[in-house]
Amino acid sequence: MPVNKNIAYKSPFYLFTGDLQTIFPALFRKVSISYKRERITTPDKDFLDLDWAISPTGSKKLVVISHGLEGDSNAPYALGMARALMDNDFDVLVWNFRGCSGEINRLCKFYHSGETEDLNTVISYVSKMEYESIYLIGFSIGGNITLKYLGEKRVLHPKIKAAVALSVPCHLESTAKHLATFRAKIYMHRFLKSLRNKIKEKAALMPNQLSAEGIEKIKDFYMFDTRYTAPLNGYSSAKEYWSKNSSIFYLENITMPTLIINAQNDPFLRLQSYPTREAEKNKNILLEIPEQGGHCGFYESNAKDLYWSEKRVLLFLKENN
Repeated sequence: MPVNKNIAYKSPFYLFTGDLQTIFPALFRKVSISYKRERITTPDKDFLDLDWAISPTGSKKLVVISHGLEGDSNAPYALGMARALMDNDFDVLVWNFRGCSGEINRLCKFYHSGETEDLNTVISYVSKMEYESIYLIGFSIGGNITLKYLGEKRVLHPKIKAAVALSVPCHLESTAKHLATFRAKIYMHRFLKSLRNKIKEKAALMPNQLSAEGIEKIKDFYMFDTRYTAPLNGYSSAKEYWSKNSSIFYLENITMPTLIINAQNDPFLRLQSYPTREAEKNKNILLEIPEQGGHCGFYESNAKDLYWSEKRVLLFLKENN
């Protein structure tokens, strides 16, 4: 499908950089939703916590949302999207990655940027329910996981009708290297602080399997993924982990309507994460690259507190009902 860069979205004048468009919604957006939590057991005897937001009308359509790195179901972008969908007669399930629901998971390994088996577990679980249609939405690495899942699964459940991925680091290596630069220091500091704390907590519970010694010396994703993510998940190096889990290498196999939205001024992304060539070759992928929006931002001031990204997603899902 054609790549669309002429998107009718413009950020408010006072959010004039990609960083401001990223940080402002993350800090100041307040959305209240009363989730109903459910815990399910994974095939390897770990657990996943699922947070349900049910439309008051009772829907036959379900949206499964995957959050971003070190996020959870209460991230402002997830809450905002869930509320917008509920208000338009969708049921919503925001699933928390392993270790992201407020309780450390049982096993030594936890989630990573290309872990699709847990998403598959969630989809297998909800596909047995009485929903007629299931849609997938992913933010940031949740978008990478969603796209990789669509591309690597040769047979998808027939209830899955369409997918959306927003602010996606489709190419993990370039994103990891960029976030290690001085310009992105504020983001790297936040991510590593959270990841270090989880490693320390898990190491205290599993001292024979995991060590947190010297963890404060880890300063970027290369160091973290080399020491933890790669070996915990069977990869020989950070580079192998990045290459085998970057969704850009799976896009050619996507067989259902899929919308990818990556802002040009996203402070997390480099050129490699804008899959223009792949979108042009695959009729099922629509890639939209608005000039503004930041990372998981797309703020828009209106009485309903409905962001541009949420309106765009609603339109796409209704077009692919």
